[in-house]
Amino acid sequence: MRVFSFVLVLLFAVAAFAGPASNDPVPRRIWITDVTIVSPENLAHLDRGSVLIENERIVRVERKAKAKPPADATVVSGGGGFLIPGLIDSHVHLASVPGVAPELNANPDAAHAAMLADYYKQLPRSYLYFGYTTLIDLAVVKREVLDDFRRAPLHPDLYDCGPSLPVANGYPMSFAPPALRFELFPNFLYDPAQAASIPAEYKLQDHTPAAVVAADKRTGAICVKTYFEHGFGKQRNLPVITPAMAAAVRNAATQNGLVMMMHANSFEAQQFAVDADVDVIAHGMWNWGALDRQPELPPEIKTLLDRMVQKRTGYQATIQVMGGLRAYFDPQYLKMPAIPQVVPAALLAWFNLPEGKWFGKEIDEDNTPDADMRQGFDRGPIRRVRQVVGYLAARNANFLFGTDTPSAPTYGNLPGLNGYLEMQQLHDAGSSLEQIFRATTINNAREFKLDSQVGTIEPGKIANLILLRKSPLESVEAYDSIVSVWVHGRPMSRDSLIANFSK
Repeated sequence: MRVFSFVLVLLFAVAAFAGPASNDPVPRRIWITDVTIVSPENLAHLDRGSVLIENERIVRVERKAKAKPPADATVVSGGGGFLIPGLIDSHVHLASVPGVAPELNANPDAAHAAMLADYYKQLPRSYLYFGYTTLIDLAVVKREVLDDFRRAPLHPDLYDCGPSLPVANGYPMSFAPPALRFELFPNFLYDPAQAASIPAEYKLQDHTPAAVVAADKRTGAICVKTYFEHGFGKQRNLPVITPAMAAAVRNAATQNGLVMMMHANSFEAQQFAVDADVDVIAHGMWNWGALDRQPELPPEIKTLLDRMVQKRTGYQATIQVMGGLRAYFDPQYLKMPAIPQVVPAALLAWFNLPEGKWFGKEIDEDNTPDADMRQGFDRGPIRRVRQVVGYLAARNANFLFGTDTPSAPTYGNLPGLNGYLEMQQLHDAGSSLEQIFRATTINNAREFKLDSQVGTIEPGKIANLILLRKSPLESVEAYDSIVSVWVHGRPMSRDSLIANFSK
């Protein structure tokens, strides 16, 4: 039996996982001891104990303080910390770069290419830095980005929904030039009403709900994503999915064993989603339509939310989508100490230049004072979505943790950090610490049919684990007290994941 002190283990992790040595072998059997095991299936009894890892999986969980380790195991002391399952973010978009226009991301000039390359290199490490060991990308637009992510020496487990299913010329296809939108969104739903504006090479039979869902299944997707969005800004009155289309997608998703998700952020859209019997609503309700100015939650919305609770519809609140837009009008945002930990230095420097603040000008075309913009967000969409979340939390709705990182080309949605900010938003809105913990672990795992692999600390599960100094059932800040992260049984210190650590 070899005994490592906790400090030595972290030094070992740094050496083993920073740079080319990341493929070095780890001990065959690792015994993590002197920890409080916090696992969502057993929150009634938080016990001091130990966990045995072998061949990337948990093989034994001892819920007693002085259990004896196997003779051939390497012993790792948790130093009295809290061991939790790795976190799951079930709504990310890895091919998008926060704060960077899609056109620049797709075709960077020489001045920006290195900056973007550094971002993509750091991307998986930034998610790990905040404890996210499993991600789900909801709309694959550049498969090579996901492939590169999976090839990185350090990376979370990654699943995806395949190319998403917009209605032809609807959201989000409408934001791409007509000559490119069908190339960028090849798995669109054919709407005969749009036939005149669909290129002739795309045939109806290849774009029925059954055909596009089957196409996603062939890519290895675990879910499909649809949209109900009339649009905003200059892109308004867009075609939307019809009840018949949604019913056909629902049927095809069920037949293919895929989770059906719907982008829906308004009262109208979420009514449609519930009527369509979707599994997951992929946004909070920050748009109440004609009810927007009502200060309290209207009865009509309460009735809809009660239906969600009864049907156990998965709900991703994504409050930080609005917080990410608000960030452009908060002079303190880019001064957050956590930002240099997850963003390479060159990109962070660019954010602070006038060029890097371009998206803020698009949000506020009228040069409204920053304080007024912040107030507009706080009293408008952020208030509304928090009221919805508070109502659902009081009724123990089926919350799923997803951040929509990045929801737009805003530097207010940074990988990993955005999840921590979303947790704060959820707690401020009325979600309990236990609800947040379950949403990021077992709820996500069950909804996306990953619970045989991740989401709890039990024998047979993949050894994706986080060691914290504080309990996540006592404060949100505990999620920023990470000591080490384990992915498939391979440990790494949090410090080794900092942006530019290896430079």
